[in-house]
Amino acid sequence: MELVGERWSLLIVRELLLGPRRFGELRDGLPGISANVLTQRLESLAAAGIVTRHKLPAPASAQVYALTPWGRECEPIVLGIGRWALRSPTHDPTLNFSPVSLMLSLKMLFVASRAGDFSAVVGFVFDAESYVAKVSGGVITVARGDVAGSAAIFTSAPGALLPLFYGGMPLSQAEASGGILVSGDRAAAARFAGLFALPAKIANGE
Repeated sequence: MELVGERWSLLIVRELLLGPRRFGELRDGLPGISANVLTQRLESLAAAGIVTRHKLPAPASAQVYALTPWGRECEPIVLGIGRWALRSPTHDPTLNFSPVSLMLSLKMLFVASRAGDFSAVVGFVFDAESYVAKVSGGVITVARGDVAGSAAIFTSAPGALLPLFYGGMPLSQAEASGGILVSGDRAAAARFAGLFALPAKIANGE
């Protein structure tokens, strides 16, 4: 906790688990954090050897923050805490969360027994951000990447996908709600959406 226990620190680590991000992208993914606090936390995480800063090559030439190899080893801890917290009766799914949070939830809540021998590549586009999830051999991987050639789901709001992945809403109904748009292999996208499950809530006294 001396390394990541300050407010926002572990959430910053979460936002970096799927790849480097600019300062502005981190702020967008963490509503409520001030520029000063974000700067301080990034400096603390860098001093601890968890985060590094570097410049992207041209033509981007932008400064980004990334996890060190040791920092990336924190992923099972972040996912474990997330899954544990979802069991709380006070969890509020209507609160704002980032595209990274949704993509990590797929890794966290994937049910391998539901996949069987199903294989698919499903892309996700959140305005300027894109991610690719791959399922094969009962294993899921998620990374930032180009969605070309995959079944792709487009949305501006990550929360629009919650009923589809965790509420059992049919794909056609989710599209009809106006929150998402699907292109490519719709059958693969629909099957993929059924591979996830929320953990059971705790009962009083458990």
